[in-house]
Amino acid sequence: MIHFDNSYARLPQGFFARINPTPVPEPALMALNEKLAERLGLDVTWLHSPDGIAMLAGNSLPEGAEPIAQAYAGHQFGGFVPQLGDGRAVLLGEVVSPDGARFDLQLKGSGKTPFSRMGDGRAWLGPVLREYIVSEFMAAMDVPTTRALAAVTTGETVWRDDGLPGAVLTRVASSHIRVGTFQYFAVRGNESALSALTDHVIKRHYPQVSGPLELLDQVVGRQAETIAKWMALGFIHGVMNTDNMAISGETIDYGPCAFMDIYHPDTVFSSIDQMGRYAWANQPQIAVWNLAQLATCLIPLMGGRDKAIEAATQSVHRFAPLYQDAWLREFGAKLGLADPEEKDRELAERLLTIMARQKADFTRVFHGLSDSSARDEFTEPAAFDEWATSWRSCHPDPDLMVKANPARIPRNHRIEQVIAAAVAGDHVPFETLCDAVTHPCETRSEWDEFALPPNPDEAVRQTFCGT
Repeated sequence: MIHFDNSYARLPQGFFARINPTPVPEPALMALNEKLAERLGLDVTWLHSPDGIAMLAGNSLPEGAEPIAQAYAGHQFGGFVPQLGDGRAVLLGEVVSPDGARFDLQLKGSGKTPFSRMGDGRAWLGPVLREYIVSEFMAAMDVPTTRALAAVTTGETVWRDDGLPGAVLTRVASSHIRVGTFQYFAVRGNESALSALTDHVIKRHYPQVSGPLELLDQVVGRQAETIAKWMALGFIHGVMNTDNMAISGETIDYGPCAFMDIYHPDTVFSSIDQMGRYAWANQPQIAVWNLAQLATCLIPLMGGRDKAIEAATQSVHRFAPLYQDAWLREFGAKLGLADPEEKDRELAERLLTIMARQKADFTRVFHGLSDSSARDEFTEPAAFDEWATSWRSCHPDPDLMVKANPARIPRNHRIEQVIAAAVAGDHVPFETLCDAVTHPCETRSEWDEFALPPNPDEAVRQTFCGT
């Protein structure tokens, strides 16, 4: 029924722990991403059946699955932790789709593992729905990302500050290998494992390259593209730890993530980011910091140490120009400029400055450029009018702007409303919001409310990891 080929599980034992998901008492399917299931070559009808739901909940294992919890380390808010690992997730295996593409199929919230430390290994419904909604919006906006295949309620209570309904998310990724995976072996001085991991990643993600330096170059380039796309959507990851940076370049681990309403470059939402380390404007430089940690791990595999350090340093330094080029393409498209030039960077930056000063809504300003409503977002529109005169002289393409500027994002207050409704047993708001944000550039009157910013009493100023 599912074609598994579990290449990661064939790596040496130290890369993972073999562990089965812990069954739940009353699994019920809340959401199934049927288009993604079809992309993976999975039988949608079967996934809706009791047997399919049992698999999605972790109550049964499909033939060919080899469940494991992956080992990794990581810098968390700059402090190194030598052992983290999948504390509440189990990788069922790798699905090979009809076109030959390979995807991890992982259950998140599936019970304790050897890496759980003091945790219960479970997830409650709120974080599961947040990740489902946000990751599918990101996919709709062509941002490299993990995906949500299904959300299943478990019929059990998960205790955080209060008792909350339990849930399991089925997550799909091109892999779950992280910078922290390399750090796990580097800190132990295990060069043979580092070499095996490097070979595995090259074969799986970057078969066109040879050796650790070329691998580093590729990861630097992928991350530059991904972070530029985050910035162009006003997205704030919230926990850009090295264990949350995927080697594939995909966005992973949507914990206290959020999208800006009012624009300001120093915006932070995560309740655990007390010093603003992962603020919106800091994300590119944090990416460089994380990539430097990856480079440090790979240096022992590059030959002579001095030359290896120099080559790895040059590779990481490539991030800045690659990111600046990607940023200009992304923000150029938002301004309707198909082939933006360096002079257009100042045009985009000047608009952002005006937005910050006047506390304008990030999404509504950029979307409003295509229908002339952006001016309404400014309390003192004269500054915008002056900017707009320069912008219009560039002859922007309205069609390009429509594609680059979503009418709707998963606004924080809407996500919280959906979660509250789902906890109370009403799943319709979740389904409606999912539909609206996975068609983010379409105009439909029934979705108009989702384009509105929060009222002052609705604004969400802090988000939480939810673990």
